[in-house]
Amino acid sequence: MPPPSSAQRHRDVRGPLVFDTRDLGPGSARTLTRLVAAPEQLGVELAAVPAGAELALELQLEGVAEGVLATATVTGPLAGECARCLEPFTTPLKVRFQELFVRASEAAVDDLDGADSYRLEASGLLDLEPALRDAIVLELPLSPRCEDGCQGLCVECGVRLADAEPGHRHEHGSAQWAALRDFQTRDPDEAGS
Repeated sequence: MPPPSSAQRHRDVRGPLVFDTRDLGPGSARTLTRLVAAPEQLGVELAAVPAGAELALELQLEGVAEGVLATATVTGPLAGECARCLEPFTTPLKVRFQELFVRASEAAVDDLDGADSYRLEASGLLDLEPALRDAIVLELPLSPRCEDGCQGLCVECGVRLADAEPGHRHEHGSAQWAALRDFQTRDPDEAGS
């Protein structure tokens, strides 16, 4: 994953997704649980975690030679619009991810561009928000459904098929084809005479 942008480098040290890792040397570990409010814009077009929604975070921080290895499980609500029937829905979301936060001096930050790890602040502060955001957004469906068996909308009238009467159907000779109903083609042999 890409390192955070310069705007993300200077986070509030009291933020709920910022962790102090100064005491984590190689071979040491710490497990934390925390309830945090979901950050803004945590989703895709049709599905997102509502801003401010309560997320349950289970986090293990392990000191390694390169920095800190963060293993996390986050659970919370997912809200969206069904791609088939356009109805709003909510469902539980559970995402597990593991990311390496590399210790880097300010001069070495540019070397991390394109690397598969995040930057660990020189102060020892680990900002989990960029990794959390990437993990959740990558898990979200691009075409979410309100339920697995959603039939969508009727192509003729647009009614939600789950709400339609049993046997819902339309006469196939709709008004747009009425002009062709009585149309008859000529036999090619008759065309020459």
